[in-house]
Amino acid sequence: MFKNKGIHFEVSERKILLRILDLVIVFLGVYALSLCFDFEYLKVSADNSIAIVLLGVYISVFGTIFELYDLQKASRLDTTFKNIVITISTVVLFYLLTPVLSPFLPDERLQIVYFYFTLIISILLWRLIYINLIESPRFYKRVLLVGEVSKIEGLIKALDTTDPNYKIVGFINSEIPSSESVRFKGVKEFESKNILQIIDKEGVSEILIASFNPEAITDDVYHHLMLLLERGFKLRDYTQVYEELLQKVPIQFIGKDFYKYFPFSRSNENQLYIFFHRTFDILFSIIGLLLGALLLPFILVGNVIGNKGPLFYFQERVGKNSEKFNIIKLRTMVINAEEHGVTWAKKNDTRITAFGKFLRRSRLDEIPQFYNVLKGDMSIIGPRPERPFFVDELSRVIPFYQTRHIIKPGLTGWAQVSTRYGSSVDDSLTKLQYDLYYIKHRSVFLDFSIIIKTLSTILYYRGQ
Repeated sequence: MFKNKGIHFEVSERKILLRILDLVIVFLGVYALSLCFDFEYLKVSADNSIAIVLLGVYISVFGTIFELYDLQKASRLDTTFKNIVITISTVVLFYLLTPVLSPFLPDERLQIVYFYFTLIISILLWRLIYINLIESPRFYKRVLLVGEVSKIEGLIKALDTTDPNYKIVGFINSEIPSSESVRFKGVKEFESKNILQIIDKEGVSEILIASFNPEAITDDVYHHLMLLLERGFKLRDYTQVYEELLQKVPIQFIGKDFYKYFPFSRSNENQLYIFFHRTFDILFSIIGLLLGALLLPFILVGNVIGNKGPLFYFQERVGKNSEKFNIIKLRTMVINAEEHGVTWAKKNDTRITAFGKFLRRSRLDEIPQFYNVLKGDMSIIGPRPERPFFVDELSRVIPFYQTRHIIKPGLTGWAQVSTRYGSSVDDSLTKLQYDLYYIKHRSVFLDFSIIIKTLSTILYYRGQ
């Protein structure tokens, strides 16, 4: 059998670990504070169970909004420290503003300062341990790739920047080599006959099979893979890992067996989920329109000064089942912005007005679309509706593009919170991968995650 392959943590395990230990260490810190000082504001006891649970909820929710559980950011101390300070500052503020559920303010106001710094120091100490221990090479997941040499570079690049703990140690060519074979020098190439020795020597814990033509796998590679499977070694398909780590569907690697990769979410046919989804749409859109009405006087002033023209903008978009509807937005571009033809919006677009930049970055230009949601043309969450011209163009060059129209388009969505604004065919391909992931996995939990990430996008002023 194989030697001990070492310990490693999956992405989901690390996220759970961060969340649980953040709470545990905070409660321990508050408990230690009450032991060492005359601290009366919050004592860790059964009598304060509601206040303690509320603190845990606030840390979990605001930690998500301010990206405390983003694994890429959690692996860097500077980003982690900034996010901890922002998160705890917001948590303490909200905690003080909910005195019905949280403890009443103490007579000695200095206790609030002790409480604030205890939360920051407690989480920071635990995160230092996390970065120097869990994020160290001893816990890396070491992976061996098996696939065609011509595809190796693209496969490695896709996974290399996703998870700092996921390390591809080398690859085995699954095809018969020839004199014209492409060579790849990015990672080490191994011979399949030495696969058992490679696993032991390199500490490999998983083999990733990325062969897009199973018939081309050589008998020798096939034999060794079967031997590993019979010995209980972990073999995984590349598309499965790609979707799990990047949280998008790898349509560029899917062929005629596409139907295997689209077992769409049961939520698409779950009448209870659809009912609650629509109820949420109606309630949220009413709140959004009321908020828009409160902001309207300020927006009108900004429009007069920085936009100089009509406030609203109507544009045809493609909705569910490819039916067209008119979307309503606050105008952010100059009048007759497309007099020279339809073009992609892009970064630093000169057609965007001074006030329009603010509306886009803050996402305020999207407020009128709550009316589209209320009408039923759109949902709060879903793929962003695209213009017919671009739909026709993209459908010709991107496979499965029309698939995004099987559900209602959304005001926000998985693609919007996961990637940048689409301004090219390549960007649209990336957005489609995220859109299909949402359609495939949509659920109450994923919807909630998108709402939280949308708040992060607004608060960090990342709109475009």
